[in-house]
Amino acid sequence: MTESVPPLVSQLDITGVAKLSSGKVREIFRVGDKLLLVTTDRISAFDVILPDPIPWKGVVLTQMSRFWFEWLDREGIIPHHLITTRLQEFPEPLRRQTVLRGRSSLVMECRPLSIECVVRGYLAGSGWKDYRRSGTICGIRLPQGLPESAELPEPIFTPATKAVTGHDENISFEQAAEIVGRELAERVRNVSLEIYRRARDYARERGIIICDTKFEFGLHDGKLLLIDEMLTPDSSRFWPADQYQPGRPQPSFDKQYIRDYLETLGWDKKAPGPPLPAEVVHATTDRYLEAYRRLTGRELSWPTD
Repeated sequence: MTESVPPLVSQLDITGVAKLSSGKVREIFRVGDKLLLVTTDRISAFDVILPDPIPWKGVVLTQMSRFWFEWLDREGIIPHHLITTRLQEFPEPLRRQTVLRGRSSLVMECRPLSIECVVRGYLAGSGWKDYRRSGTICGIRLPQGLPESAELPEPIFTPATKAVTGHDENISFEQAAEIVGRELAERVRNVSLEIYRRARDYARERGIIICDTKFEFGLHDGKLLLIDEMLTPDSSRFWPADQYQPGRPQPSFDKQYIRDYLETLGWDKKAPGPPLPAEVVHATTDRYLEAYRRLTGRELSWPTD
């Protein structure tokens, strides 16, 4: 009988395949001149990997990114690094590694840019904290008197550093230009804003507000590509449009639900992270699956092709 539920994957090694790195969520392997990205079910909060994996999470993130990359192909804004997520299209002997099914991406190897490309359409998270303190986000002056979760007059590009450990740091556009060069910084700013605007409009028609999101870019043979993941619950804040109400935090389809739970514990936000109750785990899975269903218009099934 074919299994209908993906196995939980917290860590993964593949015999005979070189692992390059193990991040908060992904395992990265080298396969010839390409990379294999395997999205586990690990979840982190406040930069700490929690002990309890979230069922379906790795499959949701991989398949949602696949959906958006295919959407990006149709939109024609910028090329991306994805080659395939289909197990039968992987090189041998990976095709026999059924644990990879649905949660793995074969991609072009790129040289990542050293900045995170964040676009904000609404006031939340660190942006809300910065605005309350200074009336600005990453040096961008915003109108006075905006409430929490307010929609901004226009989406803004608010880059951040890439932290190897600890938190990413919000930086100004000028600082980003110093890191990657002005021409490249202007290009990723323009592309990030264009992707966000189009994706925001698409999602809003399907009942989801994309509050903010993070993009990553890399260079492949001198060509700029969108890399990593795209518009997932791990890289974005997704809010249900029918429950949106400025002036307060919003319910969400992302891991903010787990952050909110952890904030009730008095945890010092240092490793090891606390265990998650079963009801919190199940509710998080439900939120990830619902985001996929709303955005794609279909239920997520496993195994996928």
